[in-house]
Order: sequence, then structure tokens, then C-alpha cells
Amino acid sequence: MNTQKEVNAIPASEDSQSVASRRSFLKGAALTGATTLATLGALSTSVSAEQQEETETMQYEHDHLRRGDREILIAAQIAEALAVTTYTNIINTSPFFKTIPDDDQGYLIGARQEEMSHYLLEQSVTDQFTPFTQFFYPKKMFSDAQTTLNILVTLEDAFIAAYLVGVRNFSTRNLRLTAARIMGIESDHRTLARVVGGDVTPQFGGPIKSITGIEGVAESIAPPNNNGYERTLCWTSIDQALAALTPFVNFNAAKAAGFDTAQSFPFEPFNPTLPNPLGDFISFSGC
Repeated sequence: MNTQKEVNAIPASEDSQSVASRRSFLKGAALTGATTLATLGALSTSVSAEQQEETETMQYEHDHLRRGDREILIAAQIAEALAVTTYTNIINTSPFFKTIPDDDQGYLIGARQEEMSHYLLEQSVTDQFTPFTQFFYPKKMFSDAQTTLNILVTLEDAFIAAYLVGVRNFSTRNLRLTAARIMGIESDHRTLARVVGGDVTPQFGGPIKSITGIEGVAESIAPPNNNGYERTLCWTSIDQALAALTPFVNFNAAKAAGFDTAQSFPFEPFNPTLPNPLGDFISFSGC
């Protein structure tokens, strides 16, 4: 091999230039690094101060809530109360629930806890209870697995779009961030509800291979996470979300939609325990 000869063949002047270039580069890098560290230190101080300021504005969010923000939050409370009621009755009364795998049951149980946590968080800002505490559902809602999952996914579709309205229209960064954080959990719920379909036993009409959500189109359960991007449903106002939920909360609207109006289901609040403390709410600023 000629490696050593080739190395030795480099002229001394060129070798010196290379060494000088490297020294120059390292010197420049050291100076840049020192400047960068100083800048990052200042930035870190600035970010910490900003985070402290954001945390301190939690009380401000409560005390100076704007009318538009309150309207979105009250709509969200209605949605969360409806979600808690839906999950509660699936767990307690749906015949298929005890026949699905433990991990599916765990998802539904965990989702109920999370929806209740969302409700209480929103109530802590508005200081108001949901204006609706009784809910109506389509016929066979909790007795027929296909109907149950169709409506569950329909509701999660609506919740996702409603929180995206919050991301779009809330007046403060804290509330927009909080809406995005909750929306991500509703997206988890939608996907996991679609997972359950394939695990419904033949005794209850399974496996369910397609589920129809809010857009009225039967969609294959494979893959369950079939969204590349969350669907906004083209909602730009919280009124559109309220209109979609009206049959669930209003007797006349429920009757007009063909829902079962012979029975309503009560919202029963409770103290939730989230599945993992690492996923608990810390502050409106997210830190």
C-alpha cells in the first residue's frame, strides 16, 4: 500500500496551510460556541420568564374570560358531559363490553376518566355547570354494537372538530394550547374506538369491519388510524358544533332525528383518576 508515501507526499506548505485552516476553524467555532451559549443562556432566561408569566395568567384566564371564549368552553363542557355519559353507559350496560379483550375495555374505562378530567378543567375556568345534564341517543345505542361504535366515533369526530374551532378562535395562547392538547386525546379516542370494532364477537354482530362517523360514510376499520390530518368538518364557529350535538341534548331535536326519546341518560360527575400521572394537566401554558 502507498498510503504512507501518499501522506508524506503532501507538500509542507500545504500541510501547514491545512493545520492553520483547522486551527482557524476551531478558534472560530470556539468563539461561535461561546457566543451561542451566551445567547442560549439569555434565551433560556427569557423562556423561563415567559413560562412563569404564562403560569401566572391562569388566574387571569379565569377572572377575565371573554364572552367568545366562554361560549366555546361551555360548548366543550356539554360535549365532555355527553362523552362521560356515553362511556359510562357503554361500560355499564352494553352487552358486548365484557366480551371484548381487556385492552379494549381498558381503553373505554380510561377514556371515561379522561373526558371527566376535561370537563372539570373547563368548569374550573367558566365556574358554570353544563346547561344539559340529560342526554338522548339513537335507538339501540347501547344494545347494538354497530350502533354504539358508529355513534361513539361520530361524537369523537365532532369533539375533534369542536376543539379545532377552539384552536382557531380562542383569544389567548393558553386556551388555544389547551384546546389542542385536549383535541389530541379525542383523536386517540376516535382511533381506539375503531380498534374495538374488529374485536366485537360474533355473538354481538362482530367482527365489525366498518364504522360510520359524523360524515355519514362507512369507513373500513383498517387501519384504525385512517386520518393523515384531523378533520375540521369545515367548522369555523362553535355554533356548528352545537348544532351537531343538539339532537343529543334537546327532546324535540332528538325526536326529529329519530332518536329514542322514551329514555334519557343522566350525566353523573365523579372525581377522575387519569391512567398515568405523566399525562396529567400541569398548567394552561403546558409546562
